Amino acid sequence: MSSIPALPVSGRIRTTRPRAAGAGDSTSTFTALSRTVREAGLLRRARWFYALLGGGLLLALGGAIAGFVLLGESWFQLLIAAALGIIFTQAAFISHEASHRQVLASGPANDRLGRLVGVLGVGMSYQWWMTKHTRHHANPNQVGRDPDIEVDVVAFTPESAAEQRGLLASITRRQGWLFYPLLLLEGLNLHMHSVRSLLERRKVDGRWTELGLLALRFGVLYGAVFWLLPLGMAFAFVGVQLAVFGVYMGTSFAVNHTGMPIIGRDERLDFFAKQVRTSRNIGGGFWASALLGGLNYQVEHHLFPNMARPFLASARTLVREHSRVHDVPYTETSLVRAHIAVVRHMHTVGLAARDPFVCPVIAGYRRG
Repeated sequence: MSSIPALPVSGRIRTTRPRAAGAGDSTSTFTALSRTVREAGLLRRARWFYALLGGGLLLALGGAIAGFVLLGESWFQLLIAAALGIIFTQAAFISHEASHRQVLASGPANDRLGRLVGVLGVGMSYQWWMTKHTRHHANPNQVGRDPDIEVDVVAFTPESAAEQRGLLASITRRQGWLFYPLLLLEGLNLHMHSVRSLLERRKVDGRWTELGLLALRFGVLYGAVFWLLPLGMAFAFVGVQLAVFGVYMGTSFAVNHTGMPIIGRDERLDFFAKQVRTSRNIGGGFWASALLGGLNYQVEHHLFPNMARPFLASARTLVREHSRVHDVPYTETSLVRAHIAVVRHMHTVGLAARDPFVCPVIAGYRRG
């Protein structure tokens, strides 16, 4: 198997350095940018949009349930399973937006909506997601501060890759090739992290509410599957549903930051530069926004996390101009190129998991 091409110099993993004196203008004028955004009405709620979106998802869910009942013992049920994986991911986008106060007027109302949709609809702990995601937004792609780049099965920085041992090191060395196949298990991983977080020996807000909702959700969903379908078909149904959900969720979030500059543990950047430099937008307009739940406007989402999805496109024009004036790199690319960047980044990081006692120059002359 041939190796993935090396990352070009312009895209290598690097630590972002603080900007030179005088570059702080991007911070001081961000206040003016925020005022312009607010005066343009881009921070208002879009309840009509989310009402239509939520209604559409409920109709899609109703159609999937009807199809499940009508099909009976048929392998076409796997199409229903795939559809549920897509519906659950779209529901996760709404829960994510509610957690950012994008949907309803008040914080408590958004939390109630986010918890209901996220836990009962998606099967993820809302409190776990909120805790993790808040830390990510505060310090995206910063070593030791962003939980999304902490080492798990795969590594996101060369330092963490070099620390891998045993089976994990073997996976990390090949993670450029294995990253997307591993996402087939991401749905199961998200469910497990959610339950584990609720069972921790510490104070957990909404612990029993969320555990009850999770039990209800999985009991109804998988109870119906294993009751109405033969055992083998039922396991296949669950496998397809989890795989589609995991791949869709994983890829939707991976293209936002993976392969963008990494900020060192002790490095400091101003808010505007930090959020823009570490985020990647995906071109494609309406269709990309529908596919990725508004995450295609990742730069704007990080600058204005409470901005409703329909207004992110308009904010993009203002943010791009602000970035150009203050010489802050603004990244936007196609979905295909973003995925290529993700694979290249994972492959480059994975090279750090090679045996540190093997000279890479000598290793280059070894026969395969």
